[in-house]
Amino acid sequence: MHPDDDIQAWLVDLDGTLVDTLGDFVAALGQVAEQLGRTPPTRDWVRCAIGRGGERLLRDALRHWNLPDTDLEPARSLFQAAYADANGRHARAFDGLAQGLAALSSWPLACVTNKPQALAEDLLQRLQLRDAFRVVVGQRPGLRPKPHPDALLEAARRLGVAPDRCAVLGDSRNDAEAAQAAGCASVLLFRHGYNHGEAVDAVPAQAHLDDWPALTRWLSDLSCRATGS
Repeated sequence: MHPDDDIQAWLVDLDGTLVDTLGDFVAALGQVAEQLGRTPPTRDWVRCAIGRGGERLLRDALRHWNLPDTDLEPARSLFQAAYADANGRHARAFDGLAQGLAALSSWPLACVTNKPQALAEDLLQRLQLRDAFRVVVGQRPGLRPKPHPDALLEAARRLGVAPDRCAVLGDSRNDAEAAQAAGCASVLLFRHGYNHGEAVDAVPAQAHLDDWPALTRWLSDLSCRATGS
């Protein structure tokens, strides 16, 4: 994958990439646990569990609480209400995000996330990030969550850019596998995210970056390479 070969758009993950939302998940799952008479999961457990979509998160939580799969629908209703209340209350944009988005602003941007569409839109609005993105593609019926490529392909379609001219910015193996499945030009991964509790450097990517200031420097170096300076 070669990011300097005429990238025409960037597809950017939300949780763990743009915004640290771990606190929102901890609060919501803690509320669900209390309502189900179970011990709230630890912050470390939640960090390892998030990122694969809401369905997987709830199934993992039920197993963690030694509850049967038949409790999935009641747990889903509780979690949806709890997360809608927590959404953005404990979240924060990662350091250097504003400058990083400014460095990306010459390309059309899409935010592509496993978070449900309405919650993704609400979170971006709450943190005053929505205007940075031409398109937001969240989880909804008909789109399988990452690591499936569906959401990335939908974002590329809505931007009017071929997938092989899109670069992906994320924080996890899910993002990398989705980018590969979608035929995207490249994927860059942040170390400040979640990646299910595993070291993200073990995931193949064009670059592994500590934070958004590192991305800004990487983009500057990319521009210099492109101009031969």
